[in-house]
Amino acid sequence: MATGTLTIDLNAVAENWRALDRLTGSGTETGAVVKADGYGLGSGRVARTLAKAGARKFFVAVVEEGAAVRQALGEGPEIFIFSGHMAGDTDMISDLGLVPMINSVDQLTRHFEALPGHPFGIQLDSGMNRLGMEPGEWAAVAELVMAQGPAMVISHLACADEPGHPMNGFQLEAFRKMTEGLDCPLSLSATGGCLLDPGYHFDITRPGIGLYGGQPFDTASKPVQLSLPIVQLRELVPGEAVGYGNTWIADGPATIATVSAGYADGLIRAMGNQGQLYADDTPCPIVGRVSMDLITIDVSALSHVPSHLDILGPHQGVDDLAATAGTIGYEILTSLGQRYNRRYIG
Repeated sequence: MATGTLTIDLNAVAENWRALDRLTGSGTETGAVVKADGYGLGSGRVARTLAKAGARKFFVAVVEEGAAVRQALGEGPEIFIFSGHMAGDTDMISDLGLVPMINSVDQLTRHFEALPGHPFGIQLDSGMNRLGMEPGEWAAVAELVMAQGPAMVISHLACADEPGHPMNGFQLEAFRKMTEGLDCPLSLSATGGCLLDPGYHFDITRPGIGLYGGQPFDTASKPVQLSLPIVQLRELVPGEAVGYGNTWIADGPATIATVSAGYADGLIRAMGNQGQLYADDTPCPIVGRVSMDLITIDVSALSHVPSHLDILGPHQGVDDLAATAGTIGYEILTSLGQRYNRRYIG
């Protein structure tokens, strides 16, 4: 088989949810963010696993993702749409019982006119300037909104992965001011906020990346392993080049393994001449550029070359790999391609 094997340990995802749930205590309900196809791991399987673990509130980016999660879970769990009620979303929101997080007066008007009495939530902008109503906009409609009984009111922290960042306290205070006296569930924290002090937890948390083994949840279980098959081995003499652009030149005899994966599979070009793969405990550097379907690896240090090398596993998680490419673990996870043979545990 010339495709890599992506092993996804759903038990590890469930344990990460339980660990974050314990961190926030009994007074806070822990939801789960399963957008971007469950951060690349399969939203249906991930959502069913988390529902069995106890999650009852799920968050996605757009209604089409909500439809996939509803199909996986059936009736019962609540599914919230961060992008709100967009034009063209009405039928799907209504038919599937989805809950849009309203971001503007325009969306509020659309929702109240198209689906009177249908559940909704409100997203507030506490300083990130991305999605949600700003303080003045919210003040103008808050009384009307609260009379309709929103399912929850949320905001989103911009710098929660940096515990000492002053933006955290600024947004916490802004959110408190905007929600003072409201009689509905409040939510401010994703994974990073779960790891801050309890003042950030409010009624509901929304962990995402921490469920999938990413930073800033340092003690998370790592649910992903990616093994890539070796297609060909070749012996180089000093002075020979490898890959497009001749960006790596052998300075001595070298054994080069070509593995089956590339930037079409989410292993981005910036990993060229930077990252490494593992043969059991032994790191083997990427040499030359990452191409669309292939990566070349220097395996000269190995006494025995296996049939596969691991690019994600016990010695290298998504954040480790991302660091070599100057990006973040989110991008690595959500870019993992569809050509891999996916193997689920749990």
